[in-house]
Amino acid sequence: MAEKKKNPGQIVFGLDIGTRSVVGTVGYKTGEVFHVMAQQVEEHQTRSMLDGQIHDIEQVSVTIRSVKKALEKKVGRELNEVCIAAAGRVLKTLTTSAELVFETDTVVDAEHIYTLEMLGLEKAYEEFQEQNDLDMKFYTVGYTVVKYFLNDYPITSLEKHKAKKIGVELIATFLPDEVVDGLYRAVEMADLTVANLTLEPIAAMHAAVPVMYRMLNIALVDVGAGTSDISVTKDGSIVAYGMIPSAGDEFTDAIAQACLVDYIEAEKIKIASGNQAMIKYKDIMGLTQQIKPADVLKSVEGIMQEMTQEIADKIKELNGGKSVSAVFVVGGGGKIKGFTKHLAGSLGIPEERVALRGSEALKEIDLQFESAKQDSLFVTPIGICLNFYDQSNNFIFVHFNGERIKLYDNGHLTVADAALQAGFPNDGLFPKRGKELHFTVNGKQHMVRGTLGEPAVIKVGGKEVSINAPIVAGDKITVKESTAGEDASCDIKQLPEYDSTITVIVNDQKVLLPKFALVNGNLQSEFYSLKEGDKVEMCNYYTVKQIADFMDVILKKDMNIYVNNKRAGLDTFVYDNFAVIWTMEELKLSDVEKDQEASDAQEEAYPEEAYYGEDDAEEARDLEGHGDDEPEDTVTEEHEAEKTEAASEPENAENRNEAETKPAGEGGVDVLVNGSVVHLTGKDSYIFVDVFDYIDFDLSKPQGKSVETLLNGKNAQYTEVLKTGDNLEIRWKP
Repeated sequence: MAEKKKNPGQIVFGLDIGTRSVVGTVGYKTGEVFHVMAQQVEEHQTRSMLDGQIHDIEQVSVTIRSVKKALEKKVGRELNEVCIAAAGRVLKTLTTSAELVFETDTVVDAEHIYTLEMLGLEKAYEEFQEQNDLDMKFYTVGYTVVKYFLNDYPITSLEKHKAKKIGVELIATFLPDEVVDGLYRAVEMADLTVANLTLEPIAAMHAAVPVMYRMLNIALVDVGAGTSDISVTKDGSIVAYGMIPSAGDEFTDAIAQACLVDYIEAEKIKIASGNQAMIKYKDIMGLTQQIKPADVLKSVEGIMQEMTQEIADKIKELNGGKSVSAVFVVGGGGKIKGFTKHLAGSLGIPEERVALRGSEALKEIDLQFESAKQDSLFVTPIGICLNFYDQSNNFIFVHFNGERIKLYDNGHLTVADAALQAGFPNDGLFPKRGKELHFTVNGKQHMVRGTLGEPAVIKVGGKEVSINAPIVAGDKITVKESTAGEDASCDIKQLPEYDSTITVIVNDQKVLLPKFALVNGNLQSEFYSLKEGDKVEMCNYYTVKQIADFMDVILKKDMNIYVNNKRAGLDTFVYDNFAVIWTMEELKLSDVEKDQEASDAQEEAYPEEAYYGEDDAEEARDLEGHGDDEPEDTVTEEHEAEKTEAASEPENAENRNEAETKPAGEGGVDVLVNGSVVHLTGKDSYIFVDVFDYIDFDLSKPQGKSVETLLNGKNAQYTEVLKTGDNLEIRWKP
């Protein structure tokens, strides 16, 4: 999504968290003019920061809170969001380029430009990670466009032009995570939320060097207390950034050694050397001393020479090995007398081409209060505020199970997006079923599902929400992984094929026989609990001998046995509702019955005919012993409902839906994703989000403003259930 427009008159709070002090500025912009409502400077009470990096987060937050309260009192309103800038000893930069190609000539708008820049930024980060040989994680703190390209030709602005291809060359800047995290935590402890983060030289450049000056080959040096940040311009663009870990504190330390005072007293002497004829102070022995400004400067002469030479060398390195035409100096550390003269000498350029940039840089700034100072100390804080209006910030940070993660903000982020980015397992978000149970009944595959476990417990800010709950920057998300249900179980009596009893008539007496089943060749009762891989053959019959044993009847060898008025033996099969007679008498059979007796051999060889009838006997044998291998979900209300529904539909509809209703666990699910068949396997069922495990679609590298997900032509959520034949479309929305 494109950068949101800032409302005219919207108050912006900028904070320059420096090594020696914290400088705050509150103002608003109308047109091209920035109006400063209030400024506040507070020094750290201890040396809680060194070389631009926070060492004591709690103490820094105390200073920030003090600045915040003072500014709130001045402007008469509460301040909740703040813009900050980062500096540090391990600043890294990388220059890269990116392109965006359209299918047809397209009028370029702000959305296209933003997407292009984000592609470049992500590419820069990937390239930097490949080159990073330091044992630390880096964070992207800002970027600057060097130039744009329209159909491969350089151009200063892309918007409103028609193009087939647009490109960008940009400089991305990186700092260690601990530097950035320290800033964020100190700000959060002061009850503030970060609205914008940039780099200190980027911020200083916004205020000190107008765009019209950037056609010249000049350098800007922001000399703070702990670091000196450098940026170089040429041909209308900022072409390089750099930093050296030397600045005003080095002068203060040298003065402390020369005057035998602590750091705070030395800082006062350094400041006084610029505006007093004679400086009085007390040393650590409690003795009152005095010193001339010239002697103060003599004590820092060596340090100044070394520092300006180091800055000059860095400028030349960033500028392709040669000096620049001019240098602007901002920041409190560069205000000491003689600094600009030494820097000019180290660069080999005239003294007048190296100058402090204070009131000149702020002449376009509307200072609305009486005590306002047009001082180089305030250039960077004002630049931080101005950067708020120019820098796109469509990455947000959230905490997921205690880990701070970065997300591309497409305007409708959910918990699911954060979970994906954090690498949280998909199965951990949704209830898991217990282990399935597979077996065969009369040769036909059966499958019983395990029960569903408990869903994931998802909380945002301590409040329980769903997986599709929206999230915003700073949210604290916790997800307790879902649980698995109980493994599937099934007794023989629960099988649809199982009827509890067989009824037979024995010597005119009705007898109820409990049904049994052969499991792996062994006779089992209705209470047998099936196990994985069992082969079940339903016994829909008893033999005459089994009936006699059940009734505790001993049949004599010379006894006559009849089944359904036909001669039978002890091994003759007796099915439901058959009649059995055993007697010492020999019954007279009619001619018809004699004809039936002739078929006894065939009946005993194929007993199914006696139960199913001759026309269906072959089909019955297939059903009982030679069926297909399609799995059948068994013993659930859902199963029964499906059978009822299927029975009421036309036969062709059953055939058409056969693939769709096939359970996933055995054969998987086949879906179409962006025109290609994807086979999902290994689970009981699948939802839309599972597809990302099977396709090459990197959500962490945005190539549009949002991800569009369609299921069978309609917008889909990540939790949509999938079935075979579904058509999925996943793409970046341009």
